[in-house]
Amino acid sequence: MQICNRLYSHKISKLLLLLLLLVASTSLFRGFAASVDVEQENNPTVSPEMVQTPDSISPAELPADSVPQKPKKSNSIDAPIEYTAQDSIVFLGSGTGFLHGQGDVKYKNITLKADFIRVKMDSSLLYARGTTDSIGEVIGDPIFGEGETEYNSKEILYNLKSGKGYVMRAVTQQGEGYIVSEKTKKTDDESLTIADAKYTTCDDHDHPHFYLHIKRGIVKPGQHIVSGPAQLVLADVPLPLAIPFGFFPFSNQYSSGLLMPTFTDELTRGLGLVNGGYYFAFNDYVDMELLGEIYTKGTWAVSARSSYIKKYKFSGNVSVSYREDVTGEKDFPDYQKAKSLRVNWSHRQDAKANPYRTLSASVDFSTSGYNRNNINTYYNPNINSQNTKSSSITFTQRFPNIPVLSLSGGMQVTQKTSDSTIYMSLPNLSVSVSRIYPLKRKNAIGKERWYEKISMSYSGSLANSIQTKENQLLTSSFARDWKNGMRHSIPISASFTLFNYITVTPSFTYNERWHTRTIRKRWDDTANKAVNDTVNGFSRNFDFSGGVTAQTKLYGFYTPIRSIFGDKVDRIRHVLTPSVGFSYNPDFSDSMWGFYDTYVKPDPLGPYPGYKEEKYSIYEGTLYGGPGTGKSGSVNFSLANNLEMKIRNDKDTTGSAPTKIISLIDNFSLSSSYNLMADSMNLSNINANLRLKFGNKTVNLSGVFDPYMYAVHADGTPYKTAEYTWNHGKFPHFLGTQTSYGFTLDNNTLKKWFGGKDDKKAAPDGSAQGEETTEGETQTTTAPKKKQRAELDNEGYEKVDVPWSISINYSVSYRPSMVKEDFLYDKMRYKMRFTHSLSLSGSLTLTNNWRFTGNTTYDFKAKQFTQVNINATRNLHCWTMTASFVPFGYYKSYNFRIGVNASMLQELKYEKRSQYNSNPVVWY
Repeated sequence: MQICNRLYSHKISKLLLLLLLLVASTSLFRGFAASVDVEQENNPTVSPEMVQTPDSISPAELPADSVPQKPKKSNSIDAPIEYTAQDSIVFLGSGTGFLHGQGDVKYKNITLKADFIRVKMDSSLLYARGTTDSIGEVIGDPIFGEGETEYNSKEILYNLKSGKGYVMRAVTQQGEGYIVSEKTKKTDDESLTIADAKYTTCDDHDHPHFYLHIKRGIVKPGQHIVSGPAQLVLADVPLPLAIPFGFFPFSNQYSSGLLMPTFTDELTRGLGLVNGGYYFAFNDYVDMELLGEIYTKGTWAVSARSSYIKKYKFSGNVSVSYREDVTGEKDFPDYQKAKSLRVNWSHRQDAKANPYRTLSASVDFSTSGYNRNNINTYYNPNINSQNTKSSSITFTQRFPNIPVLSLSGGMQVTQKTSDSTIYMSLPNLSVSVSRIYPLKRKNAIGKERWYEKISMSYSGSLANSIQTKENQLLTSSFARDWKNGMRHSIPISASFTLFNYITVTPSFTYNERWHTRTIRKRWDDTANKAVNDTVNGFSRNFDFSGGVTAQTKLYGFYTPIRSIFGDKVDRIRHVLTPSVGFSYNPDFSDSMWGFYDTYVKPDPLGPYPGYKEEKYSIYEGTLYGGPGTGKSGSVNFSLANNLEMKIRNDKDTTGSAPTKIISLIDNFSLSSSYNLMADSMNLSNINANLRLKFGNKTVNLSGVFDPYMYAVHADGTPYKTAEYTWNHGKFPHFLGTQTSYGFTLDNNTLKKWFGGKDDKKAAPDGSAQGEETTEGETQTTTAPKKKQRAELDNEGYEKVDVPWSISINYSVSYRPSMVKEDFLYDKMRYKMRFTHSLSLSGSLTLTNNWRFTGNTTYDFKAKQFTQVNINATRNLHCWTMTASFVPFGYYKSYNFRIGVNASMLQELKYEKRSQYNSNPVVWY
């Protein structure tokens, strides 16, 4: 055993001796090389040939290097050096110059600015640092720039010939981050060797809120950072989080690259990696992002997003995502697998692209279960409350040579997510001709003839549509399930003046509809119902109507009695606008038109022994249908009122506006009609509208009144009679009204009410905050941003400003229930129901960094608040903390996140959310 130990020790001694010899020889060689360099620099008589040994192999005998070598920089000054200083420039006989006070040295693409700069002419060495002012603050720290790269530092030593330098506490911005290095060496290949450095996205360079502490690293400006071991430091506290090495790529160029996934865990889906994939930077106009996610319990999803833009032409984005969500465990009752698809497309055309042709798209198509299955949208109440979704694509073409003609087309899709019903209409085509005067003379001489006032227009549309379920859409038959047709409308009108005060407007409208099928009904005794037989083939129907309207205006003025009302009110004006008209259309259900048919059905109480005839439209169920039944000859009448008051303007001191107008009633109108062709109930409902203005606020109220009495059948069922209510000493039945009102109250509104002014914040230098350059890019600098001093009030205290706002939206409806159980037999009318809703939203900014928002609605019937959303945001300078809560309701949940703002370190975050489909949240 001892012999083995001795042999082992002997071997170790030999190895150590060998290592010592290698180290000694290496040090000797380095010392010799250094002495030669020093001797060559200090003693000009030492030529390069004296330290070179002749090579036994000629360079011509060596093979050519396959790797192209980067040309070496010249070690001589080959361009003029420009220098300036504000205070003084001093040169000594030794060839040394001193620049005092905002010194500036320029050489080629190299700039150096500092409050103190020393220049050695013989060696081309530059030394720069800041100076201390009268209050002890350091000013004018060196700013070194080479090309587009800029460094802030405390001290810098730079050789203009070799391009090498040494920097103390250098600060440079690379991408979205900053590098603060205590010791930095700049090499001639423009790379930086850093030691004891900090990498952060915080612009407070002296005390960053977080950073990665890098012992050693190499920076290639504009390309990447390669570092050794790095440790995360948060609020000057080193955390037990470190990496053995780091690679931080950044580029000013548009390039493709990998998108690193994010780790997550979810109760029903397991552990997962989400939002990982690849980004394709095709060119400056189109890009694409491919993302995927996968969970341990089988859920997976893929998505593709692309944005495109062509300046002054169009822009838009497209996204397609497919997901397969698996919840629960296999072979268990809660196991579910759902497949979902979503397609989004938004296209916008620039107004300058083409004044006559436009194309726009807003597509939001998804299967009905997409939002329910997607964990990312489950806790979003705005998405979950959606019952319908709409998509549309619209194309419009106008013709410069025919300005009255326009052509438009497109498609529409409407989805009902509750039962997966889908309505699709495509293609849609519309043609319209705006108002023209076909009888107007091209070269009119004399007065306008009466027939020249006749105008007409045209509108036509063609459409194909279907309404079905999502799973039946692709298997539907175009001939059997789709509805198609075309519709034409030609209105003709004119306007004449009678007796200088009455405006008479006759009108005539012709409508025509084309269809590719009709129906025929027959009674099926087996099924005991009417069945439809489809008759394919072209068929057309039409209708027309005509009428005439007369309207005038009556003005009335009232001047108040001065002895009673004073001279504040100048006068009150009342404008009365009566209108009366007559319209007629025939009964197109008559057999002479051929648009309606009859079938016979069994009926023991029918007018014929054992059966009766039922009339139906042969265009029932078609896209545009057919004309209505019954003829009409109605007299239409309306009465509109406007009431205004002119008062003295006490605020006018120049006489330019001695009076002002106040609206008392902006509009109060009553309208109805009387059908001369009806056998009973000739008078229609009476419509009333009221519009009031209060400053810049408008209140609209409307109501409908029924002039007929109710009676009761023998079984107690109420029905309407032809008796007028006023014949029985009663007012017409009020059929209800509805209105809504919204109002926003904030601190600026209160200041306006009480004579204050709006708060307008500006930057300390008087310029607008966040001012952009002419190129549209916000200017940035590596210099640390100084904290702005708080605004002080008149007494010298810090001014407290807490912006807040509250938005209130209230809607109310008062209508009869129209249910037999709610009929009031003693009053012979239906019971009125009062329904209203209230929604609240608000925001509160406690400080510049704390912001709270919330919204809720109140259900008056249930007497409780529905879902409440509370959001809190804390700006942590280079971090952001957000929290959202739904404290009660079906979607009771919470979500918390704190993370770095910079997109490059977006994975440096912490997230916590309540689990999907988990037990109810317990609040503590």
